[in-house]
Amino acid sequence: MKKLLSLLFVLVLAMALAACGAADEPTEEAPAADPTEEETDATEETDEDATADYPSELVMGFVPSQDSANIADTVAPLADRLSEELGIPVRGEVMTNYTATVEAMGNDQVHIGFIPAFGYVLATDRYDHIEAVLKSVRHGSSTYKAQYTVRADSDIESLEDLEGKIWALPDLTSTSGYLFPAAQLMDDYGVEDVESFFSNIIQAGGHDNALIQVLEGDADVATTFDDARESIEADYPEVMEELRVLDYTDEIPNDTISVTTNLPQELIDQIVEVFLSFNDDEEMLEIMDSVYNWTGIDTATDSDYDVVRSVSEKFDVN
Repeated sequence: MKKLLSLLFVLVLAMALAACGAADEPTEEAPAADPTEEETDATEETDEDATADYPSELVMGFVPSQDSANIADTVAPLADRLSEELGIPVRGEVMTNYTATVEAMGNDQVHIGFIPAFGYVLATDRYDHIEAVLKSVRHGSSTYKAQYTVRADSDIESLEDLEGKIWALPDLTSTSGYLFPAAQLMDDYGVEDVESFFSNIIQAGGHDNALIQVLEGDADVATTFDDARESIEADYPEVMEELRVLDYTDEIPNDTISVTTNLPQELIDQIVEVFLSFNDDEEMLEIMDSVYNWTGIDTATDSDYDVVRSVSEKFDVN
């Protein structure tokens, strides 16, 4: 009997211990969500929010300093590269003149404008959402001079001799083509009315066309950037011999790459970064050189163009 009781006690104790072991065993928990997957989803949502205000297409506005058809073909690879780098379709639009570019940017029809100094001042006068973020570099300098060009066989020897002559200029809003030359005539030679000083003024629609007017004898002098003769030398190999430089103006801040600040700041920063990267890209520099004779790109601020604002006060250009 004692043996039977001992056996029963051992069995009961074993069952109790087994029950305690089961109670003490930790309950298996459901696997936690993969934190990497959650972070990825959150990042994707953030990226989507950041790009929600991006335009479906970016438009770059160019004013031709050469034949319009040529510049359209030339800037196509530039637009393609920007599209690739920004992840947004980019299209180059050749504008009729600087005023048209400014108006298009003012109405957000153009997002990136290649605008000369005076055109930029005009833009900021009219609209508060256009800002210069970059400027051109030509041969190591961020300034340049306007150039007066006459025929090599012309009897014009000084700026004073221009009185009564025919003046060919790119556009009345062109910094080097009109603003600085006209201001120089007023300041240095006492010309009160530039329009009456010349017998006629031809708005040629581009620096190259202004030079061609002189080359073909339809105008006596052209004002352009320095040295715009190179831009037509391929089509007019005689230009360097048949046209000579008469004089230059004072230094002018180089052209801008301006943007509409209605774009998201993150996108503007990306645009600046991509353009600056072209300084290390020979192919892109060749394109910029063929379009506007740029040899580099630098950052710009609005105050860089205060000197142009000072000169522009002499004129009422609409």
